Amino acid sequence: MLSKGDDYPIHQTPEPVAYVAGNRNFYDRYFFNGYDADGEKFFAFALGVYPYLDVMDAAFSLVIDGVQHNVLASKVMGLERLGLDIGPLHLEVLEPLKSLRIRCDDEESGVKADLTFSAFIPAHEEPRFTRRSGSQLMMDVTRMMQNGTWAGWVEVEGTRHLVEPARFQGTRDRSWGIRTVGAPDVQPNPAATGFQFFWIWAPMNFKEFSIHYFVNQDEHGAAWNENGVLVPKFGGGEEVTLHGLEYEQAYQSGTRHAREATIRMASKTDHYEIKLQPKWSFYMKGIGYGHASFRHGSYHGELDVLRERYVLSEVGPENLHIQAMCDIELTSSRGTERGQGVLEQLVIGPHAPSGFSEVMDFAP
Repeated sequence: MLSKGDDYPIHQTPEPVAYVAGNRNFYDRYFFNGYDADGEKFFAFALGVYPYLDVMDAAFSLVIDGVQHNVLASKVMGLERLGLDIGPLHLEVLEPLKSLRIRCDDEESGVKADLTFSAFIPAHEEPRFTRRSGSQLMMDVTRMMQNGTWAGWVEVEGTRHLVEPARFQGTRDRSWGIRTVGAPDVQPNPAATGFQFFWIWAPMNFKEFSIHYFVNQDEHGAAWNENGVLVPKFGGGEEVTLHGLEYEQAYQSGTRHAREATIRMASKTDHYEIKLQPKWSFYMKGIGYGHASFRHGSYHGELDVLRERYVLSEVGPENLHIQAMCDIELTSSRGTERGQGVLEQLVIGPHAPSGFSEVMDFAP
């Protein structure tokens, strides 16, 4: 079957774009977040395409006054990957690698938004993620990230809030490849030894540049994928790969969420120490990550829309996957500079450096 994508020079196999090369867990995803200069207003958007499953889903979340408002939608894709409209949610690529527009127009919940992201750094390609569990390939993923400003507006409960580039910045990422999506596999994986995942992802913004850090660690604390990079704003020079990467965090009692975190890294000419101070947490299940009924790639019929509302102070610690809004302090040879960003965390299963030995035990 031909689709709109076939009129673009983007084919990767002899098949039409509608057909993925053989793996039911193939996916193609957009993610965005944005936050104001005070770190009090926050929004996030995600959209996923699952070609083998013929499903597309999206979600928009907005945090205002300590309440997270979520709109999640899923549709049958009809083999058309470029129809990036799912019920009340919409995505438009205005200029590739520069500018994108997201919209939410949900009358039932009263959550609405019209927002344009404009990059202020070049897109950064993260190292490829490849991970097996027993005999199965669980992750084989390419990712990119990019920071920028936001313009437009958001609305909830009849009140519209202006979003101005001078006060709102954030991050977008793109990922595609293979990871578990849709309904879980009912066939046992005999060689798998239990689920463990330690994931830290920290895009950080400063006046003249961004620093991006992430790490995956195994149960012993050894990194199986790690990356640090300093990316100047457009016109400010070349991307700098950082080395000597170290990460440590102290946990909030009774949780698996960071109370504070420190990242150390170096370039050829300087050393950097970054202190992250989490203020509050955005819950990633609001945009489908680990959601109980609206997990990414799950089938909900021709079109389905779910509305939810979380009071952040009432969400329990079993909700492991978060992005913590952070104040950041960077110390280098240039002195001390303050910045802003998020600390995404998903810590599940044993992790010796954290003192965790079970699937979901918590910090003392």
